[in-house]
Amino acid sequence: MPQIANNNKHLMLFSGRAYPELATEVARLMDVDLVPTRALSYANSEIYVRFEESVRGCDAFVIQSHTAPVNEWLMEQLIMVDALKRASAKRITVVAPFYPYARQDKKHLGREPISARLVADLYKAAGADRIMSVDLHAAQIQGFFDGPVDHLWGLPVLSDYVKKNYDVSNMCVVSPDAGRVRLADMWTDELGTSLAIVHKRRDHDKANTVAVHEVVGDVEGKVCLLVDDMIDTAGTIAQAAQALHERGASKVIAAATHPIFSGPAAQRLNAANFAEVIVTNTLPTRTNTPIENLTTLSIAPLIAKAINAVFLDGSVTSLFGGVA
Repeated sequence: MPQIANNNKHLMLFSGRAYPELATEVARLMDVDLVPTRALSYANSEIYVRFEESVRGCDAFVIQSHTAPVNEWLMEQLIMVDALKRASAKRITVVAPFYPYARQDKKHLGREPISARLVADLYKAAGADRIMSVDLHAAQIQGFFDGPVDHLWGLPVLSDYVKKNYDVSNMCVVSPDAGRVRLADMWTDELGTSLAIVHKRRDHDKANTVAVHEVVGDVEGKVCLLVDDMIDTAGTIAQAAQALHERGASKVIAAATHPIFSGPAAQRLNAANFAEVIVTNTLPTRTNTPIENLTTLSIAPLIAKAINAVFLDGSVTSLFGGVA
């Protein structure tokens, strides 16, 4: 009698070359091995990828952290997805802890692209069935992809650390600009603190110049926790910290999920007199200048739990309690 094929899918983890340390940690927590992969860049910068074992019928999770150069690592992940599709993987999930081009989520002026939507279309065209990401810059990005999007939250990881290491009774959560008020509000619900907002007023006579920082809320004598989804060049959060110090804050802490740390970020953070800068490892922290008082928390346990929930057709939302 011929053997009947087993249609049960099996989980396989794949890692790009941008930040293999995170994927390795996720694999270790899940007690699985990363699939051996041959990946290289040719002399003209074209990328080649081949998986060293069969992926037919698998439930594939392709982990890639989009650090600089973003375009190279995005292209590598797309090529990995295409290879899996052509090798008959049963389901393909893109795991992008930091979603590429997330800040280009809408048109501010005419003749601008919506690059975050373009990235979603590229993932779909390559063969992705699902996307998993952490702390999307804009919630509407979930609607750009024609398929399930698992939006994970870094807030529980960061807030647990804050509650264990600081007295929140004298703490004030601060949004560094008007765009992060919703995030700051979620933090106040989690910590039970007051809320303040740093409002930037620009000098219209000078391009790219902030004239005044107005602080809305009582921060004098308080431990101020500046929260954001990412720190890139650190200009906004460093200037906000300065405004808080000038208005009598006893201590200023920063908490953000994605440590992009481009250009002058390290110097600005060090000059801003932060008591602590708390981030997760969705991206590698590679800076020429060490950042003082930097604490990096692992996002790998959260990603591992989410991958396991997706594989077992369980609930991802239940991982966050009331946060999500």
